[in-house]
Amino acid sequence: MTRVLVVDDEPQIVRALVINLKARKYEVDAAYDGAGALELAAARHPDVVVLDLGLPDMDGVEVIRGLRGWTRVPIIVLSARHASDEKVEALDAGADDYVTKPFGMDELLARMRAAVRRAEPVAGEDDSVVTTDTFTVDLAAKKVNRDGVDIRLTPTEWHLVEVLVRHSGRLVSQTQLLQEVWGPAYHKETNYLRVYLAQLRRKLEVDPSHPRHFITEPGMGYRFEP
Repeated sequence: MTRVLVVDDEPQIVRALVINLKARKYEVDAAYDGAGALELAAARHPDVVVLDLGLPDMDGVEVIRGLRGWTRVPIIVLSARHASDEKVEALDAGADDYVTKPFGMDELLARMRAAVRRAEPVAGEDDSVVTTDTFTVDLAAKKVNRDGVDIRLTPTEWHLVEVLVRHSGRLVSQTQLLQEVWGPAYHKETNYLRVYLAQLRRKLEVDPSHPRHFITEPGMGYRFEP
């Protein structure tokens, strides 16, 4: 059974999540503050964490950083904070997804299932090769092949593809992409990302104006979907 750790200081939200998750055969642990969350995570080793940012003893971002010090467990932030910079901070700290309160239970459960699936290793799968319906990315050989033809990418285009593909299915913030590809001095140059992602879509997407693989999350970042 999949074990979920719910972290929220609002008892009614915890209660609703516990009831809904147990009804769907999940095992559930609950914590009402950051310290309790870190202790439970270490003791119970959950398969996914649903985390509120506004905790009474510490900010949820600190909890994310604490978890990321030793585990890659999927973390879904569930928060009333709507500001893009706060979402980006949580994602940069290591969160996998962000759901804003008030939320739909079906949406949260779907995102949770997707996060758990992405975290599961696939038997026999070569992690260095990622295949979509139209192109293949070979991370080891640093090649992209579309419909049997090698596609020439510039070093910057390749680096963008590499970062996004290595975080497949996860939202990568604008700040993280800029710092990994261009360096720390370029953390505000979001126009670079728009230009280069447009170039990648023209080279790799069937319909660049309606991309299926290189997805924009407005104001937050980008996501690669295989």
